[in-house]
Amino acid sequence: MNRFCKKLKKQQQTNHSLLCIGLDTDRKKIPAHLLASDDPVFEFNKAIIDTTADLVCAYKPNSAFYEAEGAKGLESLKKTCDYIHQQYPAIPIILDAKRADIDSTNQGYIRMAFDYLKVEAMTLHPYLGKEALTPFLSLKDKFFFILCRTSNPGAGEFQDLTVGRQKLYEVVAQKVVQDWNTNNNCGLVIGATYPDELAKIRKTYKDVFILIPGLGSQGGDAQKTIKAARKNFIINVSRDIIYAGSHQNFQDLVRQKAKQYRALINKTIISL
Repeated sequence: MNRFCKKLKKQQQTNHSLLCIGLDTDRKKIPAHLLASDDPVFEFNKAIIDTTADLVCAYKPNSAFYEAEGAKGLESLKKTCDYIHQQYPAIPIILDAKRADIDSTNQGYIRMAFDYLKVEAMTLHPYLGKEALTPFLSLKDKFFFILCRTSNPGAGEFQDLTVGRQKLYEVVAQKVVQDWNTNNNCGLVIGATYPDELAKIRKTYKDVFILIPGLGSQGGDAQKTIKAARKNFIINVSRDIIYAGSHQNFQDLVRQKAKQYRALINKTIISL
């Protein structure tokens, strides 16, 4: 078990949680009273983290929201990651960047994610194949969630194409589990909006670790999703938690919403 998995498992046990909160912070949706601060994005993230740190197993900042703000946004992302490492070092960070390119470009992504931000895991897309992803996959102490069946409505345009007797998303799962995972540092991303596909992958690959987005604002059904996943998964919820409130005490509603999701996940697991 690599370092990320050990850290994640310990945090799951400590907080009795399979909930990952996505820090998809949009400056336009930040409570108005924070906008006067020097770094509203970081102050918002800090508040979210402080009020939910005992309820989560991981945090997942989406790099696009920070890149959209230019240099200031990247500074906010760096400060957010540093804050988690310093104040809550037991909680792992998954960078949702969906990277993958040729070898030399991937080296730049690696330096950004693991040397600069010092995250423990990140999301990748599989389109360029194992050869291109080797710089990532060779990092034994890091973990990589490979896009398999994504949560967006148009996911089937490519992912449902038939390749031989399988759908393309099934081929991706097979490659990741049977070929790419030689260092036990690969998992899959499968959206909660496709519980049947999730169940199919779980039936075939009983132990693969799965990151599941798509609950809340994207419309995924928590109970169907958890029953399909069964084990070795984390549920990511972003907007439905972090934007639960907009007044000065917005943290109270954020915490309430996070507690509700954690309770729902745990209750459903017990009922399996």
